[in-house]
Amino acid sequence: MNRHNMKGNQKEDMAEEEKNAPKKAGGGQILTRYFLIVLLLSPLPAGILYRTFKTAFIERNMWLEKAKSNHRSGRTVSPKRGNIYSVDGKLMATSVSRYYLKIDFQAAGFLPPSPRAKKGDVNIDTFMHSLDSLALCLSQKLKNRTPAGYRAYLLRGLRQKARSYPLYENRVSYSDFKEIRNFPFFRLGRNISGLFTVEMVQRQKMFGSLASRTIGDIYNQIDTTGLTRAKNGLELRFDSLLQGRSGKDSFVRVGRGWANVVAKEPTDGVDIRTTIDLQIQDLTEKALVDKLREADAASGVAIVMEVKTGEIRAISNMERIRPGVYAELRNHALADELEPGSTFKIAAMMVALEDGVCKPDDPIDVGNGVYKFNGHTIRDHNAQSGGYGTISVAQSIWYSSNVSIAKIVLRGYADNPRKFVDGLHRTGIDADLRLDIAGTGRAKLRRPGDPQWSRMSLPWMSFGYEVQIPPINTLAFFNAIANNGRMMRPMFVKSIMRGDKELMTFDPEVLIPEICSKRTLKAVQEMMYNVVNYKDPVGHRDGTGKPARSSVVAIAGKTGTAQIAASNAAHNLSFCGYFPYEKPQYSCIVVISRPRRGVASGGMMAGTVFKEIAEKVYSSQIRYDLRTMKPEPGRTIVPPFKNGETRAARAVVKKLGLHTTPKQVDADFTAFWRNAACDTLHMRKLTVREGMMPYVIGMGARDAVYALESCGLRVKLAGHGRVISQSVVSGQAITRGQTVTIILN
Repeated sequence: MNRHNMKGNQKEDMAEEEKNAPKKAGGGQILTRYFLIVLLLSPLPAGILYRTFKTAFIERNMWLEKAKSNHRSGRTVSPKRGNIYSVDGKLMATSVSRYYLKIDFQAAGFLPPSPRAKKGDVNIDTFMHSLDSLALCLSQKLKNRTPAGYRAYLLRGLRQKARSYPLYENRVSYSDFKEIRNFPFFRLGRNISGLFTVEMVQRQKMFGSLASRTIGDIYNQIDTTGLTRAKNGLELRFDSLLQGRSGKDSFVRVGRGWANVVAKEPTDGVDIRTTIDLQIQDLTEKALVDKLREADAASGVAIVMEVKTGEIRAISNMERIRPGVYAELRNHALADELEPGSTFKIAAMMVALEDGVCKPDDPIDVGNGVYKFNGHTIRDHNAQSGGYGTISVAQSIWYSSNVSIAKIVLRGYADNPRKFVDGLHRTGIDADLRLDIAGTGRAKLRRPGDPQWSRMSLPWMSFGYEVQIPPINTLAFFNAIANNGRMMRPMFVKSIMRGDKELMTFDPEVLIPEICSKRTLKAVQEMMYNVVNYKDPVGHRDGTGKPARSSVVAIAGKTGTAQIAASNAAHNLSFCGYFPYEKPQYSCIVVISRPRRGVASGGMMAGTVFKEIAEKVYSSQIRYDLRTMKPEPGRTIVPPFKNGETRAARAVVKKLGLHTTPKQVDADFTAFWRNAACDTLHMRKLTVREGMMPYVIGMGARDAVYALESCGLRVKLAGHGRVISQSVVSGQAITRGQTVTIILN
């Protein structure tokens, strides 16, 4: 009974649960719901695709214009042009920005007042109110017009409504521009005042005319690409490297304003380190100019080359621009294709010796110095005094005999002149030097079969006529003689740098390993030595290079005197050689063209300049090993002492074992002097304190600048060595920031 009742109750409970349970959704209901969702969402990707298509193609131009409205093109950012340095790192050429000042008289500040203008708005009335004060400021600063003149000048530009009215005819520096843009009215800004600049670049050569034409020049204008362009010289040869690469900036809208954004940074140009030695360049140029003035010559050339490397240490090209004034206008040393005259006899003699046509000791009869050949007359320079008679082949070079060298060449090559020309070519006298400077000349030798070749070409060529040789080619040939027969390519650039890092270096380059045999070379070297140093026992037949003879340094070389074509009186006078003879360091050529005063002699004019250059260069290169030098027994040598820092001086005194009085000085700086009667170094303290000018005479540049800057002064230097003058007297009251000039020597 109970079991039946339990079963009945379970059935009733199950029936109740089924009754109360939620009804389960069928499969068809779920699919329907998914379909509805997809149907509702399907327009969304279609809309996105449509919108993308519309933006990319239909509305493309509209959106591009809108982007442009939020982005303004900026300007080209010019790079800094690279510097040019001497071989020892002294700055020779750098770029300085200069500016032309212009006014746009259609700027906002020149518009008439608007009927709806608010108080404080800027217009033409503002300009007129500021005109008098602006004119006064401009007159005081620029000093080219009176205030009234500037007032009238500005009003004239206003009446013309000029868009680019020159405020000042000359260029100004950036510091001057910054000052001017803060003048009345101009301080309102470029859009209102109309003041704007046209930037120019000025190439500043730190050492004036020294190697100026070789360094070269640039155009002052910056082109549309933001770059400077070179005209000539090394500037032109390495223009692409010196220029650098321009950059770009732009303006982007930020909120309601604009921000300047650099889109592409400019890359500054690299620097060039030349082979020029400024000390040698300076003394070379001075020696040349002094002789040009003395002779009133039209132009002159002097080049100094290092024998072993071919590096050009000095090059001067001077041209008369008015009486007594010379400047570098053209690179005569590289471009002038001259008839070299007697310096060419060395090349002719080298060929004849090499081919066995003659030997140095062979006799040559030059008679009375007059030789007739093919209806023409060849003369020696002493024909009027009877000639040389019979001389040796070597002496024909010592005495520079035209007749002798012509007879030698005709003897060997009259039947085969091409052999002679081929021999000249082997010497490298006409070699392509592949110089680093554009616009150079080329050596030209006539050949049999050329239209210009004649029956007289062979003898004329033997002593330097009917050939065209630039001075640099002659020097390269003579340098090879000094360099044991190796012809070096003349070098003007040592390295390419960025900062202190060398990006590229240039090594010495051998053009011709051997211009002739060692036997011939030795014979030619001896001939060149005797041109300068041979002393005739009789006393009247010294070598033609006697004026170049030096008691300081042994010189070997050859004179040249060439009459200029179409002129009976004008000459090119030259001397080319090397020094010291025993161990050649430098070769040099000097050419003086069209002198009006003095004797037209290569030895007298060019030779004396060569001698001065050689002596000064050689003397400046002498170095002594102080370790091998011993003082005189029982005597202490007291060297000259610079005034300066006490601590450094005390160390030197201790090292040298010198006696001082007093024994010590309690000061940062000390002055020194010697007593002529004894070997004692006297000392006294130098006072250095703010507010009072110290005594810096006798100091080196480093100590002097340190002492003066310690007093709060600004220092300008002139010269090198010790201080010999100071612009403010010691003990005088000074103010911080005051500028003091010191001169060193």
